[in-house]
Amino acid sequence: MSALQLATMPFRFVETPLPTGPLGALSPSGKGGVSPDLASALLAGPGAEANRARLLRQRPLVVTTGQQPGLFTGPLYGVYKALSAAALAAELEQQWDRPVVPVFWLAGDDHDYAEARGTAWLNPEGQLISGALPDRPADAPADPMYRLPLGPEITQLLAAFERDHPIGGFRQHAMEWLRRHYRPGATVGAAYAGAMRELLGPFGIVCFDPTHPDARHAMAPTLLAALRGADALEAAIADRSAELAGDGRPVNMVTGDGSTLVLLEAKQGRDRLIRDGNGFRTRRSWERFSLADLEAIAASDPQRLSPNVLLRPVAERALLPTVAYLAGPGELGYLPLAAPVYRQLGIEPQLPVARWSACLIERRVDRVLDKFKSTLEELAAPGQALERRVVRAQLPPAVPAAVARLREAFAGDFGLLVDAGGAIDPTIARSIDAARHRGVAALERAEKKLESALRRRESIEMAQIERARTAIQPDGKPQERVLGVATFLARHGPGFLEEAARRIRDWYHQALVAAKVPS
Repeated sequence: MSALQLATMPFRFVETPLPTGPLGALSPSGKGGVSPDLASALLAGPGAEANRARLLRQRPLVVTTGQQPGLFTGPLYGVYKALSAAALAAELEQQWDRPVVPVFWLAGDDHDYAEARGTAWLNPEGQLISGALPDRPADAPADPMYRLPLGPEITQLLAAFERDHPIGGFRQHAMEWLRRHYRPGATVGAAYAGAMRELLGPFGIVCFDPTHPDARHAMAPTLLAALRGADALEAAIADRSAELAGDGRPVNMVTGDGSTLVLLEAKQGRDRLIRDGNGFRTRRSWERFSLADLEAIAASDPQRLSPNVLLRPVAERALLPTVAYLAGPGELGYLPLAAPVYRQLGIEPQLPVARWSACLIERRVDRVLDKFKSTLEELAAPGQALERRVVRAQLPPAVPAAVARLREAFAGDFGLLVDAGGAIDPTIARSIDAARHRGVAALERAEKKLESALRRRESIEMAQIERARTAIQPDGKPQERVLGVATFLARHGPGFLEEAARRIRDWYHQALVAAKVPS
């Protein structure tokens, strides 16, 4: 895409400043390379084939990130994480003069169906539309996403998404991409893996499937080591949690109670293993296993065993020559708790690095900001600050001054009456003070009535502001955590991702220069 095309994009990004300090700890040390035994678990979409070959032949280092499956690939931040890994890998390869490959970990073993089942998009009127797979029955097993098939309802969701995006432009391209992967009979995990593999391939990102039997077999020694050392790990994690809390960095994660860092697919689906005497049991179904039983499962059916969120980056580092893991704010909060896990299992940790974060501002939002001479900060401010300013600007000039005088009178002159009443009789003072509060409340009600009437009169303008706010803060939350990539691909095409990748690469370049990363 040419510089002219990028300059005329119908949107812009407003980036969130990211910390650069930890980047100074990046190092090109390490032998690099991936075992050929993992070849079948390395998935390369069109454009990433060369990087997959480099992983197996050139012994490169790796920058990783990952995400659990989501409907239509889930919220935007998952793709932002992947593009962040690609940008940082490219910058480090240039600086270190040795191959560095981005890898995206497809966490299809995740069993959080409540998070995976939904997505959201904007319709042509700027309204937030939510779509979701049917809820899972309360007594259903917590099957991981790589085993859970999509039903016929996925066809209805695709049709609803298509209806809410204008004909022409890039809708057809987006729909063809979605329908290639999200189809009845495909599992939630496989649909996600296929869609992400295709989406990320042009950026050289290789996807890694940890649910593949070869990957699980390679991961088994790390999981078994965590089970053998479960007692010591639990104590070390508790000490680390107390240490972090003492430093003012408490981790919002439940630990202890005999919980191990390993999950097993059992009668109730994916289930946490709990220490139970000399062996283990599953948390929900209370099935008991000896260590020998679990070693046998690791040898014969390794897909049933998987790491929890603290063990997952450790298991990843045991398999891949990772120098950095691109993490979101939540992950950066709990990853320090994994330090003793790396140490006890004898695995060198990779460096957690903040992912790129931004809000996409479309032209229609900018037009609203220009019309009302506003800023993004005012639009996003709580309490509908922009609407209040716009409405109050329609009041006769004398009204705000009169309201201010009345407020001052209630606070000042009326206060003199309260003081005088107190000197005569305390009960009188309380009565006068109550009257003052009623007067203040009446003034506030009068203001609200005026504003409400003006809001009704200026309903078109109010709707414009509300649509603009929904675009940047859907449901009052960060855009990247609610809206999916599919809605922007349908509206803006691949250029949306290309522009994001360009901005991300530029940010990491500047961040590495500022952090003085060693070459």
